[in-house]
Amino acid sequence: MAAKTLLVSSLLLSLLLLGSSNTHTTKRIRAHRPCKRLILYFHDIIYNGKNSKNATSAIVGAPAWGNRTILAGQNHFGDLVVFDDPITLDNNLHSPPIGRAQGFYIYDKKEIFTAWLAFSFVFYSGGHEGSINFAGADPLMNKTRDVSVIGGTGDFFMTRGVATLMTDAFEGEVYFRLRVDIKLYECW
Repeated sequence: MAAKTLLVSSLLLSLLLLGSSNTHTTKRIRAHRPCKRLILYFHDIIYNGKNSKNATSAIVGAPAWGNRTILAGQNHFGDLVVFDDPITLDNNLHSPPIGRAQGFYIYDKKEIFTAWLAFSFVFYSGGHEGSINFAGADPLMNKTRDVSVIGGTGDFFMTRGVATLMTDAFEGEVYFRLRVDIKLYECW
């Protein structure tokens, strides 16, 4: 009888231990590493009424107090800018472009210098074909800021990820260069 009680007790203890280990399972955290990473630069030259030959962007919408050749007053609130900027592998404006950054940005806050972006990198050389699409808020005063990679075509079909933007150069209200560190987490 004692052996039978010991056996039942052992089985119950084993079941309790097994049951308790299932209730306290540890969640495995997968390291999120990008499946593809690119670092590119795009160069924006805003039309200012005198540089139509070199301009790669233009103000197409302005508030009543603004105009289309000079960005609106403080924080450029209300300006809508479209662009078709060269993309390069390095930070030299005169390097051969591997594609174009095409889209728009809207200065969307009156009190803070910020914008909202929607654009595509359209590749035609540099070993890539297709496009990568981006969208998101761009708090311009932050050293780095992230926008979402929301899709793509060709080599970047259905891709998703994050692009970290950093203003690499800024010359008044006519030229800026962005360093774009693209980390793709869904690659097909």
